[in-house]
Amino acid sequence: MARQRIHNRRAARGSSGGGASWISYSDMMAALLLIFVLVLCYSLYQYFTMLETKTKELDRQTVALNLAQSELADKEKTLIIIQADLDELRDTLTAKEEELKEKDVILIDREKELQNLQAVLDAATLKLEEQQKALATQAKRIDALIGVRADIIQALSTSLNKANMKAAVDPNNGDIVLDSAVFFETGKSTIKAEGQALLDRFVPVYLDVLLRPEYADYLGEIIIEGHTDSSGSYDKNLKLSQDRALQVALYCLNMPGLTGAQKAKLQQILTAKGKSYSDLVYDENGREDPEASRRVEFKFSLKDAEMIEEMNRILEGDTKEETKTP
Repeated sequence: MARQRIHNRRAARGSSGGGASWISYSDMMAALLLIFVLVLCYSLYQYFTMLETKTKELDRQTVALNLAQSELADKEKTLIIIQADLDELRDTLTAKEEELKEKDVILIDREKELQNLQAVLDAATLKLEEQQKALATQAKRIDALIGVRADIIQALSTSLNKANMKAAVDPNNGDIVLDSAVFFETGKSTIKAEGQALLDRFVPVYLDVLLRPEYADYLGEIIIEGHTDSSGSYDKNLKLSQDRALQVALYCLNMPGLTGAQKAKLQQILTAKGKSYSDLVYDENGREDPEASRRVEFKFSLKDAEMIEEMNRILEGDTKEETKTP
């Protein structure tokens, strides 16, 4: 409205020369300036508005970046820890691999030892089988000998009974005890006539059984033992018992009723032993029985002793092999 009034006044005055043109130009420039200022203000407003928006956005992004950097730093720390754990695990794995290699070496050595032990065991098993076979063979022979001993004991008992002799045969071992008083005077070793007569009756019957062909391969030894009571010293009684056993043995060897073959066999297997009072006889009250202790015993042994020694050698061989086993 103000512009209109100004314009009207200027129009009323009339347009005279360049003044009117200048006023129009000024108005136009003023209007342009105003428009420019308005545009500038609007542009500045838009700029500052956008700047504020961008600043806020930048602040948000900065905060987000800081959070991201913090998270990244945390992750870097975590990564460092994980890397350290990984390095530790790698070291542990390397150590385990070395340990495993050592165990592999030990295992190989143990396998070799096991193979060696298996070889030793196989050899020992083979040796044991051989020894078991040998022992089985020996056991059969011993069983046969046990049967032979029982047969001899039975044959002796039967033959002595038929000959009306009162000599008792031990059912366990076949020993026959003869009263020493029948053979000798007290303290003497010379056989009395009564003793010689007893031997003349007893010895042929005894040898007739023991020297039978069916027992020839089994008979090992005939032993004549002299025993005394405990009167006197052991040494004196040892000599006395030995002399008595020897006198009986010599009488048997020179007995007229024996054949040449029997005498030859006796020379190979007959033995005389003195026992002094090392094997006394006691009564039911546990006291020494002097009369029973003074005696002469006829004993025989079979060749089972040889087989027992062989079995002992086998067993000793077993022990030696076990001792050598590592």
